[in-house]
Amino acid sequence: MNLMKSNSEKSRKGKGKTKKSWKEKLEDSKDLPKVVEITEKMSKKWGEGTVVIPAPKEVDEIMKEVPEGKLITINQIREKLAKKHNATIGCPITTGIFAWIAAHAAEEEAKEGKKNITPYWRTLKAGGVINEKYPGGIETQIKLLEKEGHEIVKKGKKYVVKDFEKFLVEV
Repeated sequence: MNLMKSNSEKSRKGKGKTKKSWKEKLEDSKDLPKVVEITEKMSKKWGEGTVVIPAPKEVDEIMKEVPEGKLITINQIREKLAKKHNATIGCPITTGIFAWIAAHAAEEEAKEGKKNITPYWRTLKAGGVINEKYPGGIETQIKLLEKEGHEIVKKGKKYVVKDFEKFLVEV
């Protein structure tokens, strides 16, 4: 018997709260998107100017636009968001998190029998690297990408879409 409860279990219990579904997380925009100045601390890593913190749905919408056989990287999504909001850059942290949420929301929809889901497997990390944190892990994404005609190669510990640059969408 485990007597220790995690903080999330404690907070969910007494308050009658249920855990949000991935789809609910995707729909919860809070006060986003917003464009903020890059702070002095952030400027060492990101340079100067402004950063857009996108809404989760915005990231999902961009991912949905990628047609079969084509690919997009998180950095391209960030670039597209920055252009849309007249910001210097798109936030790398929230964009990555929201892509992850979009992927899990799509998988939730697939389990409900929905056919036209966000094709999250077409969204890669920088350098064409497959995101191991997406639903089903590396194995599932390799199957889905190969089904669309892509060749996957192992580079060190990572899996990469071979010649991924040739398949990138225009941003």
